[in-house]
Amino acid sequence: MKKVEKILIVGGGIGGMSAAIQLRKQGAQVDLVEQDKDWQVYGAGITLSGPTLRAFKAIGVVESIMQQGYCADGCAIALANGQIIGEIPTPRIAGPEVPGGGGIMRPVLARILSQATLDAGVSVRLGVTFSSIKQDADGVDVEFVDGSSARYDLVIGADGLHSKVRQAIFPDAPKPSFTGQGAWRAVVPRPAEVVQPMMFMGHHTKAGVNPVSNDEMYLFFLDKRADNSFISPEQWAGILAEELAEFSGLVGDIRDGISAQSRIIYRPLESVLVPGPWHAGRVALLGDAIHATTPHLASGAGIAVEDAIVLAEELFRNGGADVAGALERYASRRMERSRLVVENSLRLGVIEQEGGSQQEHEQLMRSTMQLLLQPI
Repeated sequence: MKKVEKILIVGGGIGGMSAAIQLRKQGAQVDLVEQDKDWQVYGAGITLSGPTLRAFKAIGVVESIMQQGYCADGCAIALANGQIIGEIPTPRIAGPEVPGGGGIMRPVLARILSQATLDAGVSVRLGVTFSSIKQDADGVDVEFVDGSSARYDLVIGADGLHSKVRQAIFPDAPKPSFTGQGAWRAVVPRPAEVVQPMMFMGHHTKAGVNPVSNDEMYLFFLDKRADNSFISPEQWAGILAEELAEFSGLVGDIRDGISAQSRIIYRPLESVLVPGPWHAGRVALLGDAIHATTPHLASGAGIAVEDAIVLAEELFRNGGADVAGALERYASRRMERSRLVVENSLRLGVIEQEGGSQQEHEQLMRSTMQLLLQPI
């Protein structure tokens, strides 16, 4: 079987860029196509768990994340009134010099990764995606929407929740489904006393804050929604303020200061888990294309980066010749860990929606994060 030398990655998000960087380290020729001509990421902050920071350290960008974001140890758990009732420890598994968790603005993280992708020698084309994929035993012929075409030894679909690559190779795969919650985020000034992530447990909702720089933090809030209907951005500030009515203390102060200038982002939460296989011939999937999760465990980005690391390791374990075996090993190593994140995140969401046991919620978070500390 022809070994892997030339690879196409469809999708220039966190998982796609991480895969491109790791594959270039192995000496592969890598093309990356991203349909967004500006290669931009919109959004507020993103929480980075210890395992995620460990993965970014393997990629080679953790120092930039620490410099341009905010990293700290531990996560405080509090009631809606701000009373702290516990703390989730975050061991420094990325090394003694890297705190156990962190936060960063999504556009800042995207800039760090895009620069690392270009520095690695990846050929990036923006405003382009594929129009057809046809493969045989030795390669994949790809036609692009701009009329160009090329042949590759492997194609990787890293094109997100609504992956077109997944639809092309697995038309009967599970479709994304709404989880019953919406996620709100807003960027606000960071008070000096907020030095670590904090989560505040309401009756049917959960709010939290996480520093993303020396001056700013982001508020995250999950609410219960009957459906994933569109909500006009003009309504976001008013709705978010109403949804935070039960909170007082720090979150109450944030609520009272919310305005149209608070950089609010809302999105309904959807999830998908493809049980396998994760490849067909010489076309493989990674990241949200196969295991899109909700943010309850702050691990969605992390498991996509881990996918990239493992896929590159397995593809070149034997010099890149055993493609089929490599892709099977990749899925075998990643499937249980990804399932754990998706299913336990969904369970946390159900507990929140039903007003279930806060003890169960905290115990599930603790036990899952403990398992995620294990090597990938």
